[in-house]
Parts: sequence; C-alpha cells; structure tokens
Amino acid sequence: MTARLVVDEAIRAAAELVARSRHVAALVGAGLSAESGIPTFRGEDGVWTKFGEPTFDGWDLFNHDPKAWWEASLENAAQYSDFARSLDAAQPNAGHYALAEMEQHGHLAHVITQNIDDLHRRAGSRHLTEIHGNRYLVRCMTCGGRDRLSTISLKRIPPLCHECGGYLKNDTVMFGEPIPEDALRECYRQAAIADLFLVIGTSAVVYPAADFPIMAKRHGARLIEINLDETAMTDIADVVVRARAGEALPAIVEQLHARGL
Repeated sequence: MTARLVVDEAIRAAAELVARSRHVAALVGAGLSAESGIPTFRGEDGVWTKFGEPTFDGWDLFNHDPKAWWEASLENAAQYSDFARSLDAAQPNAGHYALAEMEQHGHLAHVITQNIDDLHRRAGSRHLTEIHGNRYLVRCMTCGGRDRLSTISLKRIPPLCHECGGYLKNDTVMFGEPIPEDALRECYRQAAIADLFLVIGTSAVVYPAADFPIMAKRHGARLIEINLDETAMTDIADVVVRARAGEALPAIVEQLHARGL
C-alpha cells in the first residue's frame, strides 16, 4: 500500500470515529500554527532551538516589580522580533477552519490549544481553552478577567483591571508562571468526559498538556493523532494520520459531509 493510500485510509478511519463519538475534544500544538507561517519553538528550526529557551526571569520580575516588567515588555515589543512579525502576519489556515466547522456542526466539543496566536478564535472556534494564553489579550492577576490588549490604556504602567483594580499582565503564560486554574481545570474536565480525543500537530512532550490525551485514554476515549512525525502519543493512538493538519482535517470534514453529517 502506498503512503497516499495509507493516509487516505487513516482519514476515513478518523472520520468514522468522529461520526460515532458523542464528545470529541482536541489538543492542538505548534504544528498547526507552523502551517500558517509561524515558527515552532522546538525542532530543527525552532525559535528556542536557535536562541535558547526563555528563563524564569520574566515571571520573577513581574511578581517583584510589575511596573518594571511592563516597561521591559514594551521596550521588547518596540524591537519587534521576527517571531512577533510572523505572528502578526499569520492567517488561519484550512486546519483552523476545519476545526471551527466541526464545532459548528456538533462534531467537536472543545479545542485545547497550546498556541498563543489567536488563530483559532479568528477562524471561528468558540469552545476554546488557550492553555498557554493569548498574545493579543491581557489577564488580571487578581480576578482572572481577560481583555483585548488593544483596548487597554497604557498611559498608566502597570495597567489595572477595570473590574477589580488588580494588575494586568499579558495573557501569555511565561516560563515559571502557573497555568491559570480555570484553564487547567477545563482541560482536565475535557480529558475526563471525551470519548474521542484528537492530538494535532504537537510533539506531546510539554506537560501538563501532554497528560490530557493520556488521561482521556485512561478514561476510555479513542485517540486520533494527526502529525507528520512520530510522537510520544503514536503508540497509544487508535488512528494515526501522517499528514499535515491543514490537509487531514478538511479531508475528515469532507468525509463527514459525505455521510450527510
């Protein structure tokens, strides 16, 4: 059997599982964003591979001196790195739109994304947990409220929450910063109730995100992996689709349409 036939058969098997499932959740990683031109963090050409992983200094600085953190953050933003430019230029791809369409037709209950690029929202996904935050939002460190960064006045540094007066911080979760409890709680809830779990474009080595598909499997869920490369999830997956998400996900949607779903 040729590689193309293997992929086509896997897509048909994946669509069959989606069609039979009651509650489908998805974990999405940097591989999907890479198809929109955003560099990955790990891998041969990854941002962290080239420049090293961030330190815990940012989170420590925010806790010690929020004003100094904001000043440093705004100074870094003014330098406008290649990575930041790629984020601002990126557009949702066919994979993002396919996930949003699956949600709209009742075939996908929730997306857990490790990406900070806002592309799921822009594609139309509504039941979404951005476990590592969103580059274009700010979050109150007291009440947890989130707002668009573009709507916040930076005349006062650090900016304050209009609801409770707490300090605002960019929503992106920094190294050393705890993932917000409400986001983490929702991720584990989805893993516990899903009867089908999709693992899309992620190396599945970063915890706690890598724990969600394992937990879902332990609770009896079937597992579909969509990735060009073998990962830590491959051996436990029920269906493995060796294709780009932007190819595989629209093909799954087409299969569902062909079934009248």
